[in-house]
Amino acid sequence: VIVKSVSEHQPTAWGTYWFDEHVLTFFTLTGILLCFYRVSDANLFAVLYGVFSGYFSNIMIRLMLVVSPAMCVLGAIAISEFINASFEILIKRMSSARAQFGAKPKLMCNKLMGVAAVGVIFYFLYMFTIHCVWVTSIAYSSPSIVLQARGGAHPVLFDDFREAYQWLYHNTEQEDAVLSWWDYGYQLTGMGNKTVIVDNNTRNNTHIATVGLTMASTEEQAYPILRRLDVKYVVVIFGGMIGYSSDDINKFLWMVRISGGVFPRVVESNYYNSRGAYTVDATVSDTMKNSIMYKMCFYRFCDVMQNCMDRTRGVSIGYKNYKLKYLEEAYTTEHWMVRIYRVKDIDSLSRYSYSV
Repeated sequence: VIVKSVSEHQPTAWGTYWFDEHVLTFFTLTGILLCFYRVSDANLFAVLYGVFSGYFSNIMIRLMLVVSPAMCVLGAIAISEFINASFEILIKRMSSARAQFGAKPKLMCNKLMGVAAVGVIFYFLYMFTIHCVWVTSIAYSSPSIVLQARGGAHPVLFDDFREAYQWLYHNTEQEDAVLSWWDYGYQLTGMGNKTVIVDNNTRNNTHIATVGLTMASTEEQAYPILRRLDVKYVVVIFGGMIGYSSDDINKFLWMVRISGGVFPRVVESNYYNSRGAYTVDATVSDTMKNSIMYKMCFYRFCDVMQNCMDRTRGVSIGYKNYKLKYLEEAYTTEHWMVRIYRVKDIDSLSRYSYSV
């Protein structure tokens, strides 16, 4: 389940091939056919490389890195053959015997077709270059820690992650432990100088499941776990304010599934509404709305958002105007993307129970 929860491990959509490889997708198929037309050890190796890497890239999106070199090789074979055939026609000379029988117009027509073919190939290569530069600038050049949106003439930057990590760095003790989902472990350690419970290199399934159990539990159930782990702060990522889709609410079902594999009391179906849908609207299930994940993400949300509208899910939240007992809001970033909560001390609570 942990492997499946990583977005880079999801199956590759067909549109991804066109987005990443553009016209090289069709040149690759042509290159495979040409390799079979001229069979050799080198060509068969290129075909096998392309077929097997293409198969595995379809299983896992991160393996697009493996299939790209193979597509470059096969596409180059096709382009090379097209250009070679076109130039052979352009430089071909007509014999004097054939000229006497009126073959000159046909040869000129072939030459014009050769020129057109070369022009089309170079046009495709030009468009491929433009597309690659555009994709690189839009999809693969922005650091994941600073998000960018294009809402007009100038891009809009969302620097909430660095804002939150700087707050943790300057306003908390160095030995304070922070609990968050493992995706943000390295960033919290490197930029926030904080000890984390799990990070991107955690291989202990039970350890990750414990974090998922905490997020999926009620405040009363989660508090003893937080105290046992000596956690001082809990961090959640929330995109409901600006429409950021990779937030913890959208990842929450993976936390439930991973924790449910270790702790049977966590049942995924309990987090769906009566119609079997995963939602945060008026039909939200009792288990979902009482989890600390829901409460930490949507705490005070109606104070700043008209109609309590969650822009990511496109619904108005169903459970609102509640209070937190075992956690208190410590810091929320400008666009509400990162929310930090402080775990209360036992002395500051009027009542405390260890029952889980």
